[in-house]
Amino acid sequence: MRSDTIKKGFDKAPHRSLLRATGLKDEDFDKPFIGIANSYIDIIPGHFFLHEYGEIVKEAIREAGGVPFVFNTIGVDDGIAMGHDGMLYSLPSREIIADSIETVMNAHKLDAMICIPNCDKIVPGMIMGSLRVNVPTIFVSGGPMPAGHKKDGTPIDLATAFEAVGQFNDGKMTKEELYEIECEACPSGGSCSGMFTANSMNTLCEAMGIALPGNGTVLAMTPERIAMVKVAAKRIVELAKMENNEKYNFKNILNEKAVHNAFVVDMAMGGSSNTVLHMLAIAKEADVDFKIENINKIADKVAHIAKISPSLTTVHMKDIDDAGGVNAVMKEVSRRGELLQLDALMITGETLEERIQDAEIKNTEIIHTNENAYSQVGGLSILFGNLAEEGAVVKTAGIAPNMRQFKGTAICFNSQPEAITGIMSKKVKAGDVVVIRYEGPKGGPGMQEMLAPTALIQGMGLGESVALITDGRFSGATKGASIGHVSPEAAEGGLIALIEDGDEIELDTDAHLLQLNVSEEVLAERRAQWKPYKNEVKSKWLKRYQLLVSNASNGAVLKTEL
Repeated sequence: MRSDTIKKGFDKAPHRSLLRATGLKDEDFDKPFIGIANSYIDIIPGHFFLHEYGEIVKEAIREAGGVPFVFNTIGVDDGIAMGHDGMLYSLPSREIIADSIETVMNAHKLDAMICIPNCDKIVPGMIMGSLRVNVPTIFVSGGPMPAGHKKDGTPIDLATAFEAVGQFNDGKMTKEELYEIECEACPSGGSCSGMFTANSMNTLCEAMGIALPGNGTVLAMTPERIAMVKVAAKRIVELAKMENNEKYNFKNILNEKAVHNAFVVDMAMGGSSNTVLHMLAIAKEADVDFKIENINKIADKVAHIAKISPSLTTVHMKDIDDAGGVNAVMKEVSRRGELLQLDALMITGETLEERIQDAEIKNTEIIHTNENAYSQVGGLSILFGNLAEEGAVVKTAGIAPNMRQFKGTAICFNSQPEAITGIMSKKVKAGDVVVIRYEGPKGGPGMQEMLAPTALIQGMGLGESVALITDGRFSGATKGASIGHVSPEAAEGGLIALIEDGDEIELDTDAHLLQLNVSEEVLAERRAQWKPYKNEVKSKWLKRYQLLVSNASNGAVLKTEL
């Protein structure tokens, strides 16, 4: 066992002495040592109960004949960090999480690991760290929360609350109505109930085979979720005890086939645009050569068959689970031909084909068939053009049909707070393209999410007449013609830095186009006079991050060589 490095031989007497201080007995030194990477933290709704999951996992591992060791990662709640400088720390937290997984597991030579994430950056951060460690690893998330409901029965969620701010600011909602939404939108623990970033990543864990079926859809804090946690704990001990278990090392599960399958499912379910950012980073950690332009090739072949909030406000993760879950989505996708890599190995021991063979859609109003798809192409698109030479990302699943092709007039802001002030003061009108720049990974630094400005636009009734482009990114709760991840970003001299108020910007999601319609001569003059806008950065951590981070089209990963 890998853990023999810290527990076997006469020279490890001091190591064993320290381990005995934690409660280990003679018989424990012949058992596999299992790391439990828990992301329990009180301030995140999807995480405040995860210490209970950790105790359940510990007990199940002991019963199965392993020795459990719990350790924690940090976490940032994107919703709470939204709209102020706290969001600067969200994407960088992914790197801290990955580093902490690598540090604890490799410093102590643990044999296998079970990861308990749930929200936002925590899932990809744990995946990236697990790939570096490369031992048998299984993921079991905390699970989604149910949708909230207004008194009249209307389903609501976090996106409703953000959009309500715009409605209240525009005089379209009373203080009492806003308060009702505030109190009811997030009714209990769990990751926010729509196909936002957390649930997008947790469903992709199923597609990649690193989690059990239901990982992305079974509600948090339910008997079904607790049963899943116990099964996952027992499985990881099985793998740790298995002779010649290298086939279940994490990189042998999360490989080129798994990355491909993740993007296929992402297209079919219209996941958060953040999944592109995270899956590109995950692919790099997995040593998979996946280029951003490949996403369009996948999207062109995959029908968009499940629409979930924020794209469809009446459908939430519980509805997807009741309709057959991610397995039903994958089974329907597989009917269209060789889209999924069905021979991909699952951490549970079967192939993807075997996992989904008995799956079926139980409600075709929730999970559509290929023939009755919302669109015959996937729910995400990568745009290219002079404004996005290295790509930009849009969640086409959330765009009104009339906005798929759009020409508008630029109105520029050099930060998200500046944009929020401008939108709330009615500077933005129908026919505009809001440009928010210097918010990329390097420029922000930290690539802030833009849910506040996009929700304001929706709440003010401009969602079908105003587009927004940014080198920052969006919450999974964002909808509308919101184009993010524009690369190169403004801070590295991308063309987005040269846009001026009144310029014409053209987007065509079907043709994968994002274009600034300004002559090369004018742009050359602007570039000769350009001086980059710089956000003041006081944080030592964010300054280090700014020096090392790549742009969004490269996954916003940190350089390891200068």
